[in-house]
Amino acid sequence: MKYYYLFLFCLCSYGMYGQQILPERERARVVDEILADRLDNLLPILMDETGIDMWVLISREYNEDPVLKTMLPATWLNARRRTILVFYRDLEKNTIEKLAVARYDVGTSISSAWDKEKEPNQWKRLMQLITERNPNKIGLNYSKDFNIADGLDKTDYDAFMENLPKRYHKSVVSAEQLAARWIETRTEREMVVYNQLVAITHQIIAEAFSESVITPGITTTTEVEWWMRQKVTDLGLETWFHPTVDVQRTKEDLVDHLYSFSGRPSNEIIRPGDLLHCDFGISYLRLNTDCQELAYVLKPEETEPPNYLTDALEKGNEVQDYLTSNMIKGRVGNTILSESLKAARSQGLKPAIYTHPLGSYGHSSGTTIGMWDAQGGVTAADGAAYPLHANTVYAIELNTTVFIPEWNRDIRVMLEEAGFFGENGFRYVNGRQTALLVIPRIQKHQGN
Repeated sequence: MKYYYLFLFCLCSYGMYGQQILPERERARVVDEILADRLDNLLPILMDETGIDMWVLISREYNEDPVLKTMLPATWLNARRRTILVFYRDLEKNTIEKLAVARYDVGTSISSAWDKEKEPNQWKRLMQLITERNPNKIGLNYSKDFNIADGLDKTDYDAFMENLPKRYHKSVVSAEQLAARWIETRTEREMVVYNQLVAITHQIIAEAFSESVITPGITTTTEVEWWMRQKVTDLGLETWFHPTVDVQRTKEDLVDHLYSFSGRPSNEIIRPGDLLHCDFGISYLRLNTDCQELAYVLKPEETEPPNYLTDALEKGNEVQDYLTSNMIKGRVGNTILSESLKAARSQGLKPAIYTHPLGSYGHSSGTTIGMWDAQGGVTAADGAAYPLHANTVYAIELNTTVFIPEWNRDIRVMLEEAGFFGENGFRYVNGRQTALLVIPRIQKHQGN
């Protein structure tokens, strides 16, 4: 793993990233191809599994349903006027209709089903489509437990129900399960792309935590944060949250978890002997990463991190292993959490686990495995009863508290890596950190 990070550093030093970052036009092509595959091949499976044969999504421009937003073609940055999508699954014929009650086709996959000259009223046209297909269950995106599945606003819900024939009112159900499955499930091609995203994320972190960016005694944590943010922009990418960099060092007390997010001092000068931590993620091709890694700033007399810090990182890896070994298909997040914590604590570790779904959104819908302030389990409103499904991605986010005698204090080893749960179990999308990054990288020189 040490050689892996050296390789990343070499790539970054020469301004080279191991993955090609596509120009906008090529990105659009890939996005639309992936979307077409999801609509044609994934959506029918999810509708069958959740028992919804008609899914209606309604949005108005600049107030998009988070689910509908993932169904727009690459050239649509927003909905247009009121955009209504209708997906009808005929199980007997094994067909799926993808219709838009809109003036235009929505990309190449969803066909316009509204001629305003023939029927000026958009709601009436929607009701004609429903009546003609006579669905058993009409799924709408409202939910009290999944925020991403709650995208139908009250105005459009009221209008829908006012126009819907009374005989279909009993057929209307929450599409929260279908919406969550659509958001969380990754296709085979998406996982190929995901590996590239996480590789780029690792490479940016490796460059940020190197002497090409950090000069100990001069560079501040805030400068590194903004370097990371600017690097993302320079590469033509986006970040879904502002990066953070914080420091743990000797002779300072361990602060609470919020310190890494909102309580840490800004512009803290990075010094030799510091243990650095970052939280960083990018958005690319409609997928998101979320990564936390650690680096050590060498003192002048050192050529590698002290053993007590490398041992602490190993304890963090152990907690990761206890968590991922308990990720079993069908288990709910609270069970995974409790079993993982119990196993780790039985080995003398002091873990905290707060792993979340990752994919179409950074904090996505799906199985939530703890929160930093809910180590006894999450509530129904946070998806307590939602089981683990295959072909899903998670930010394996956690920490373990380790006492360092040499510093006479506790430190917190905070780690986060993208992991994929498939039919054959768990794997990391692009590896995980098992060795501390070091600043500066040690170069061996030959001399007389």
